[in-house]
Amino acid sequence: MVIVLATVIAVTASVLGGSLLVASGAPFDRAFAAQRGAHLTAEFDAALATGPQLRETARAAGVTTAAGPFRTTTVDPQADVGLPAGMSLPPLRIVARADPDGPVDRVTLLRGSWPAGPGQIVLSVDYDSPVGELGTVLRLPGLPGGPALTVVGFARSVGRSGDGWVAPSGITALTGPGTTGGYQMLYRFAAADTEARIAADRATLTAAAPAGALRGTQSWLTTKQGSDRNTALFVPLLIAFGLLGVLMSLLIVGVVVAGAVGTATRRIGILKAVGFTPAQVVRSYVGQALIPAAAGTALGVVAGNALAVPVLSATAQVYGTTGTVVAPWVDLAVVAGALGLAALTAWAVALRAGRLRTVDALAVGRTTRGGHGRRVTRLTARLPLPGPLALGLALPFARPARAAGMLAAIVFGTAATTFAVGITATTNWVQTAKNHDSGDVAVHLLPRPGTSSPTSDPATLATAVERAVNGRAETGSYYSVGQTEVTVAGVAGTTRVFAFDGDASGAGYRMVSGRWFRSPGEAVAPSTFLTAAGARVGDTVRLEDHGRTVPVRIVGEVFDPHAQTNEVLAHAATFTDVAPRGYYVTVRQGSDVARYLDGLSAELTPLGVTVGTGRGTGSSDVIAALDTLTALLTLMLVAVAGLGVLNTVVLDTHERVREIGIAKALGMTPGQTVAMVMASVTPGGLVGGAIGLLAGVALHAVTAPAMGHHAGLHLPGAAVHVFPAAELAMLGAGGLVIAVVGALLPAVRTARARTVTALRTE
Repeated sequence: MVIVLATVIAVTASVLGGSLLVASGAPFDRAFAAQRGAHLTAEFDAALATGPQLRETARAAGVTTAAGPFRTTTVDPQADVGLPAGMSLPPLRIVARADPDGPVDRVTLLRGSWPAGPGQIVLSVDYDSPVGELGTVLRLPGLPGGPALTVVGFARSVGRSGDGWVAPSGITALTGPGTTGGYQMLYRFAAADTEARIAADRATLTAAAPAGALRGTQSWLTTKQGSDRNTALFVPLLIAFGLLGVLMSLLIVGVVVAGAVGTATRRIGILKAVGFTPAQVVRSYVGQALIPAAAGTALGVVAGNALAVPVLSATAQVYGTTGTVVAPWVDLAVVAGALGLAALTAWAVALRAGRLRTVDALAVGRTTRGGHGRRVTRLTARLPLPGPLALGLALPFARPARAAGMLAAIVFGTAATTFAVGITATTNWVQTAKNHDSGDVAVHLLPRPGTSSPTSDPATLATAVERAVNGRAETGSYYSVGQTEVTVAGVAGTTRVFAFDGDASGAGYRMVSGRWFRSPGEAVAPSTFLTAAGARVGDTVRLEDHGRTVPVRIVGEVFDPHAQTNEVLAHAATFTDVAPRGYYVTVRQGSDVARYLDGLSAELTPLGVTVGTGRGTGSSDVIAALDTLTALLTLMLVAVAGLGVLNTVVLDTHERVREIGIAKALGMTPGQTVAMVMASVTPGGLVGGAIGLLAGVALHAVTAPAMGHHAGLHLPGAAVHVFPAAELAMLGAGGLVIAVVGALLPAVRTARARTVTALRTE
């Protein structure tokens, strides 16, 4: 049973980890290879570079293939697609291409046809808008003559090189007065598999292009990371659990086989006496280990495939694939690895059985060989402890190898528990950061679904809300948040800007580095945006806001894990015409929040706005799945650790049944018998708990940042250092708990054994 459970854990975690490693890369890599995606998508200023000059950049060192230049522009479309009041379509980044094919970035046409002339457009399915029907007309009232574009198709670019594509003959009418638009070049390089090599390629292009012409670049690694973000969190976690499971499985197989050999020494001698060769003896014990290992492997494969389905479903949606099952070769590799390692471990341990001399084996009974642990027994006898406890403390030293195996099981169990508690605390910190404390009361200016606002003017609504909030004595502080969409050169799609006005210190955003913005022109952004824009804290980023360029200085990196698109948080005065969408109020300390909420709701609800609590709650599906998997795998590892202790204690009491019988005949009570057995596992529990605690903390310190890195997030120190002192003490005591619980059943069984039966046992 111990071998079965240990193998189940190792195989389950290995199947999950292996399938996610494959799934997190395979869909994107297949699409990228099929479409010959661009390693770098570069945006150039048309006022500083000409088409022939940009074509010369294709000869730069390291460039293997290039496409372009393609004319680009950004427009603000309007369409009758049922948007809520106050909302508009995000900016649309348009690229002029004659056809979807080419040596780089072959755009996949999913529906409709490619634009045949002016007035037609193919939209990217990654464009964040409700437009989903062919024939939809996009109006462009901000351009001379008010042109319109008819949607004639939908397509996908693996590198998200554009939000829409038009015919080259139609781009001129889409360029506003006084602007020259831009050029797009698509490059593939001989070496572009790391961020360092991408940075070197970017430097090469900067040097090859006219000075100042390169406005921005987009790396294929950033796009890949965005597509993998959901499943990337799981991979380091499952690798860690997989390693723990594999190591514990090998340990348990070794301990069980060693115990079987140790307790069957006389039987081995008899087998050899009747003609068994050493190789046959070894094979018999390897076979005994492989039978339960095979059963555990089969169960682990079933469990791993079942648990992988909901996790893989998120990956399958990224590029419209249907691969929600584990690749068969992953199952085969895990099965072969698990059985191979189990057989190798059992063989290494069983070699001792094959090497035993027949005469020596026949001469050995089931009692402990003399001399082992006697010095320790004499030492513990001098301690001021009751006799049974002193005897129990010395018992592990009679079989030091077996005691070491039990110690290792306790170390693994404690390490797994400590690691799981740390990972859960980290994911809960991430969830709290995601549900940042927006305020006690939230007022949303958008009308409730299915209703319309009697006062549709955002400025009028904002004035009414501020008047109502300021008119209440219980109001402590408040701030407003507006929202708009901008574009950034070199960054795929649109970037969402959250514009704050008022005292936003209570918003509860967690900073990774730098500080919160203090004045107009300053902004903070999550690592997803900084990576996509190739920017760092202290850099200035230029945002294209509805026809005007807004430079903002990044003064801090904010931890905002919910961002599946790029976002920037800035002062509202940095942008024009960004009306508030919501107000968040913090009431004075001691005030009745429920009464305040009811009063404000009664006053503002007639205006059609929504008033509710501002505190974020709930847990994302990804984090909930992480916590569930962590708890499941930890319980299994701890159970196996406890069974490893049980196995060791059963062997010890089995070997000493006659000695224990003599002790009972001399007056040792059942309670003292239990105390003796418990004392025998106490040193291992304490030492194993201490070592396991350190190992679990170290494993968490490595895995937690790796999880964030794989998801494109930088975890601050507060998300990694999550162990308070009291919790560390409790986790360290977990080793003793595992030892005591594992030894309880054989201790009680030994205490209940009849003395006369024990004395008759040879």
